[in-house]
Amino acid sequence: MSGRGTPDPVATPSGLPAMADDSAATGRRWPGLRLMAVHAHPDDESSKGAATMARYARCGVDVMVCTLTGGERGDILNKAMDRPEIRANLSRVRRQEMARAGEILGVRQQFLGFTDSGLPEGDPPPPLPAGCFALQKLEDAAGPLVRAVREFRPHVMLTYDENGGYPHPDHVMTHQVSVEAFDAAADPDRYPGCGEPWQPLKLYYFVSWFTALQEEIERRRLEPPYTEWFKRWDDGNRAARRLGITTRVPCADFFAVRDQALLAHATQIDPGSSWFACPVEVRQAAWPTEDYHLARSVVNAELPEDDLFAGVREMLLVSAAGTPGGPAR
Repeated sequence: MSGRGTPDPVATPSGLPAMADDSAATGRRWPGLRLMAVHAHPDDESSKGAATMARYARCGVDVMVCTLTGGERGDILNKAMDRPEIRANLSRVRRQEMARAGEILGVRQQFLGFTDSGLPEGDPPPPLPAGCFALQKLEDAAGPLVRAVREFRPHVMLTYDENGGYPHPDHVMTHQVSVEAFDAAADPDRYPGCGEPWQPLKLYYFVSWFTALQEEIERRRLEPPYTEWFKRWDDGNRAARRLGITTRVPCADFFAVRDQALLAHATQIDPGSSWFACPVEVRQAAWPTEDYHLARSVVNAELPEDDLFAGVREMLLVSAAGTPGGPAR
């Protein structure tokens, strides 16, 4: 199911309470809506779409982060945290960091139980470790996410594009698993025993904002902190960077929250790193949105959008109006 269309008749979402005004920062209240972001490792949620999630969470949207692996094979990138007791308990430490980041963003989070594949390096790269997430059969890898979708019942899902955003094997597998879950969760004949069928309404891919930020930094004649990142990107990543933007979510007011969530992942994020070399006000001026590509939709929404729930709210309100017995749940 891709592109425009009407929802399948099985277990499509129904109902939404009337909206009320929100704070000056968002201008809206959207209770009753549910957003799910699917990520490969703890810390990914704080570097991709974090300000978007914080914004929607402050508006009353129920936000869930599903993290497919525990990040057990991640490097310790902050030298201050590279200590024997941290290395010996990296899995536990990363779960604690994830819990703190979730609190900062105002989201729920669950681990789906797979083992980090690591990032193989070399020419040729070494084989992936046995039993890791990226080597799972698609059906086995998708089963826990299908269950999570059917339990949480998201209206909108977020994940990576076909290249994984960058070619980490876990990110590529996360894309495949997310598309599988989006397509399969509504089918009662698929993944039996994983809960009652549910049809998410929209699936988005993250689109990088680094290009615009680099241009704004150069325009201001500041030291560009991301130059080396661009040099390291291979041809596949440059192609991914050109993924068409369909949806720009204004969320500059939540960039500082995004930074705080990133810093909660202390084993992965050095406070003195290039992540924070660019002042927040420059980032807000350069690119005050987080951007997405609409990959799947079963509701009608006019492009371009500034709201992940465009078309969803309208459909649910129509469904609620046609439901005998009063307001939707």
